[in-house]
Amino acid sequence: MLDVRQFLLDLPNRVNSEDIRNDQATFHFDIADAGQFTIRLQNGQISVSEGLLGEANSSVKTSAEAFAKILAGDLNPMMAMMSGKLSVRNPGELLKYAKMFGLM
Repeated sequence: MLDVRQFLLDLPNRVNSEDIRNDQATFHFDIADAGQFTIRLQNGQISVSEGLLGEANSSVKTSAEAFAKILAGDLNPMMAMMSGKLSVRNPGELLKYAKMFGLM
């Protein structure tokens, strides 16, 4: 199974700073069995910190197993939301970055 914690911590290495140069956003990921993480986009930089820091524009809550299946393409995110395996506050904000983050 994919290491969800490492996937999130590696995000800065996968996102092109040019793609986020004018963006300001904060995301919280609360992943059971993997931890809590804050992703910040600011001034063309992306940072990932452990813990839920600051006010989030969008937040995600799920299990490490479900998140790994979503990342692997084995679980449809919409089906995960409808079945209660994934909870997203303000999904529209997250969708702007889902492909860039590798969530889709």
